[in-house]
Amino acid sequence: MKINRDNLQRENRITTALLLAAGTGSRLLPLTNDSPKCLTLVNEVSILDRLLENLVLQGIKKLVIVTGHLSSSIRDFLGDSCKGISVEYVHSKLYKTTNNIYSLWMAREIMKEPFILIESDLVFDVSLLIEMMYPDRMAVAEIKDWMNGTTVIINNDKKVIGFKKDTTFCKENIKYKTVNIYSFSLASWNLITERLDAHIKQEKVNGYYETVFSELVEEDLLLLEAVSFDHKAWYEIDTLQDLIEAMKLFPEKEFHEEVTTIPSTYAIV
Repeated sequence: MKINRDNLQRENRITTALLLAAGTGSRLLPLTNDSPKCLTLVNEVSILDRLLENLVLQGIKKLVIVTGHLSSSIRDFLGDSCKGISVEYVHSKLYKTTNNIYSLWMAREIMKEPFILIESDLVFDVSLLIEMMYPDRMAVAEIKDWMNGTTVIINNDKKVIGFKKDTTFCKENIKYKTVNIYSFSLASWNLITERLDAHIKQEKVNGYYETVFSELVEEDLLLLEAVSFDHKAWYEIDTLQDLIEAMKLFPEKEFHEEVTTIPSTYAIV
């Protein structure tokens, strides 16, 4: 019997997204005094609105969002359904004193199917998610001067073989910056939630979820395929300077042109 690979890929395609949006966005003050970070405007279009348009184009049907700081503003913006995507909420009451490892742990019970995990401070070209919509993948980019934070080492088969805490150059292997977008199968998520439980029980609530991913990768329990984000624009907005740079890369006019002229093959319905 001949296998139709197109149908197989379509069946395996992810239709659920998890967005972490609990943080206070303190490095974007004063913009985040009265508005959550994900509603920060990038040339008159919010980070969240840009993300939603992208998720619609990728065929996402369900969005789970972990909220914290000014959560009511996010609820007012999204409601129970937005742009044809159903929306569910998980509220982290401890958002002021915890980090993203706790936010991810908060979603442990509500996530019951393969999903794509996205941080709420990212803007990116609408085509970049196409290869991320299948389980157990990780978005990466070659290190640039403006980048900081967690990096990963990738082997010749594009598999992630190790996490590092900085962007210093590694001579032995090519090191890439994490883009903070992941996709997980249900089996991988079960492993992750078990390890998240262990960290939270030890009150390690101020850490980062990359610590858990790193442990599982090193133990050969979690296998992630790297997906390059180098061929199109993306930016992580943490500071006011980041916002200025993102505005240069993502003009409002170009955003509206992209979401209206994107090739039909990108949209999976």
